[in-house]
This record gives sequence, C-alpha cells and structure tokens, in this order.
Amino acid sequence: MNYEILSAFILATSALAISPGPDNIFVLTQSIANGTKYGLSTTAGLISGCIVHTTLLAFGVSALIKENDQIFFIIKLFGALYLFFLAYKVYRTKAHIAIDNAETPKKSLGQLFRQGFTMNVLNPKVTIFFLAFFPGFLFSEDLNTVIQFYVLGLLFMIVTFFIFSTIALLSGAIAIQIKKHSGIEVFLKWLQIVVFIGIAIFLLFSDN
Repeated sequence: MNYEILSAFILATSALAISPGPDNIFVLTQSIANGTKYGLSTTAGLISGCIVHTTLLAFGVSALIKENDQIFFIIKLFGALYLFFLAYKVYRTKAHIAIDNAETPKKSLGQLFRQGFTMNVLNPKVTIFFLAFFPGFLFSEDLNTVIQFYVLGLLFMIVTFFIFSTIALLSGAIAIQIKKHSGIEVFLKWLQIVVFIGIAIFLLFSDN
C-alpha cells in the first residue's frame, strides 16, 4: 500500500474542496441565508451523492482495468486532458464569487438534504470528474481495485464533508472577508487552476 499516493489524494481533495465551485458556494449561500445547520444538511446531501458516483466508477472502471492495461492508460490520459480543460475554463472565468443571499429561498433541512443529493447524483460532470480524478490514485498492487476505489471515495467524502462543514460553520466570517478583499477571489481562482494542472501532470506521469 502506497501511503504517499493516499496523502497526495487527500491533499488534492482538500484543495479542490476549498476552491470555489457550485457545491461549496451553494453550501455557503444556504448557511448565510438559513443558518449553519441548513448548510450542514446541504453538505450531507451533497456528500451522500458521492456514494453513487463512487459505485459507478468502482465497478465500471475496475472491469476495464482487468481487461486491458492500455484501456487504463487511455482512461488516465482522458482524465489528464479533462483536468487541463477544467483549468482552462477556470482561467477564462472572472475571479468572482456570488454570495448574494437576498433571493435565496427558505427550505427545510430535509429539502436541502434532498436537493444536495439530487444536485450531486444527477450531475454528469461529477461522474466525469471522478473518472478523471480517481484512477491515477490507485494505491496498491495487491488490493482489489473495487475496494481501492471505495477507499478513495470514502476519503474524498470525509475530507470534503469536513471542509464543507467548516464553510457552513464560518459562513458569516467567510462572506465578510470575500466582500472586503477581492484578492481572496483571485487567490482561490488560481489555486483551482494550479490544483487541476497539478493533478493532470500527476496522472500523466504516474505508473499504470
């Protein structure tokens, strides 16, 4: 078992969770509009949806890996190219985080959990991202690949839940800092770009 790969995966997941995106911005706005526990409920829904994507990835890609090493290389190459594409998309967007909660609808805890779950499960971009991200971080030559994907999925969910929950708990302070310091938005934008490019390079040079 390669603990260095697992550590790199945790670090990359942490940077991705911190970088502004639809999910953590949604958690932030719901926390500001409704309160911390509503942000936590949203987080729980979003994280629960990852189980579905992890399962699809584990059984789908594991079967391909068993069939042909070249197919696995193609999957990782696709993953690297997709991450380069995501970095380019972030580069092209303005460094702005919209957190205006004036028109954020009030919803119950259950509604926000279901919305978070549905947002995650029905978003094909999450499946594509998991396909791009996970295969390069398989960490054992002996352990079954299905189990390895579930371990990575569990680590992804734990790290993301911790960071999203922190965003919910500190939502008020975060919103104030974002409004006061535009440089934060620029920093987070470039953090996201660096993370995407870094993971893509890691995939390209990692062993099959």
